[in-house]
Amino acid sequence: MNMESIGKLLLGVGIAALIAGGLLLLLSKTGLQKLPGDIVFRKGNFTFVFPIVTCIVLSLLFTLISYIISRFK
Repeated sequence: MNMESIGKLLLGVGIAALIAGGLLLLLSKTGLQKLPGDIVFRKGNFTFVFPIVTCIVLSLLFTLISYIISRFK
């Protein structure tokens, strides 16, 4: 790999991280992080959260986005 391709890779990763961070900030304000069906286990001062429904919804959303992007290439 030459320096130019490494630079492009780092810029792409940085932009993707920026977009992901912005989406997480927006989603936290919509209440999407606590959907019905998410598993929460509390015992004493220990809490285990497994957001299964949130994972499914986000997976469907990202699949739809990647499908749309691939159609326009």
